[in-house]
Amino acid sequence: MHNGVGETPPLQVLADLRHRAKARPAHVVLSEGHDPRVVAAAVEALRLGIARITLVGDHDTVRDQLAAAYAPEGHGITVEDPETSALTETFTQSYLDLRRHKGISTEVAESQARDPMVFAAMMVRNGHADGTVGGAVTTTSETVRAALVIIGKAPEAALVSSFFLMVLPEGHPSGRDAMIFADCGLVIDPDAKELAAIAAASAASCKRLLEVDPKVALLSFSTMGSARDASVTKVTDALDILRAQHPALTADGELQFDAAFTPSVAQAKAPGSPVAGAANVMVFPNLDAGNIGYKIAQRIGGATAIGPILQGLAKPANDLSRGCTIDDIVNMIAVTTLQAAP
Repeated sequence: MHNGVGETPPLQVLADLRHRAKARPAHVVLSEGHDPRVVAAAVEALRLGIARITLVGDHDTVRDQLAAAYAPEGHGITVEDPETSALTETFTQSYLDLRRHKGISTEVAESQARDPMVFAAMMVRNGHADGTVGGAVTTTSETVRAALVIIGKAPEAALVSSFFLMVLPEGHPSGRDAMIFADCGLVIDPDAKELAAIAAASAASCKRLLEVDPKVALLSFSTMGSARDASVTKVTDALDILRAQHPALTADGELQFDAAFTPSVAQAKAPGSPVAGAANVMVFPNLDAGNIGYKIAQRIGGATAIGPILQGLAKPANDLSRGCTIDDIVNMIAVTTLQAAP
């Protein structure tokens, strides 16, 4: 098989991501080392050369999973068992210092340091790894909570948000290969200032991951004043804030999705717009719209959805769907490696 794990070859965009990650592999810690998909993905990522890997979990369980994947421990993959690791004592103190203002006890800190999700995030926070990936077993809320509490927001970021990398089927009629959809997984109902921050962060993520100039569409059920509502005003206010803070960024709104995506519709609804008909960053007005939108594109449109990918953190930490495949995890490892690059 092409990728060594018995799945279909990756789409060209994803193959390119992996190739670029291979040029500068990061150290990625996977918090669910007991899951056979995670172990298989770790082995594949190592084979591809896109990352150095640490698996977190019960040592014997992870060792057995590695053996089942024909990758004995010590062949490039490190295992950390929070129950026995030499790092656990340090992480307990780090957690205690970090959450002392919440009045937590040493016993609680010890328990948290032994939680694989927290342990993995602590590895990143304390410089033992460049980024972390989890969520194949745990919920998004658990994954995101560990990232927010342990790794924290980047000093320059207005907020932590998320996006999906939407990879379109090969030969898509639009001629496109990939887009950014935000925020589809984290911020429930952003105000205008937050929406502008999500748009700016997503534009930067587009530039980093896809290496193309972002064209940002702030989406609505209205195009250029075709409807009036407080929700539309929020979007136009966000555009004003975005343009004031990032005057060089190509952005427009409010735009309906068809006006943002389809040139013929753009010509009719938003003639002269620098974004309409050519947007590659779609910023949804709230989580309802974003989450529904990406799932429609995935399930009906046949797009491959990679995410939710977190942005605005001090260091990379990313989430997986509990229904993820081995390829999904490998792709997220590649994304995390690229986010970790200076």
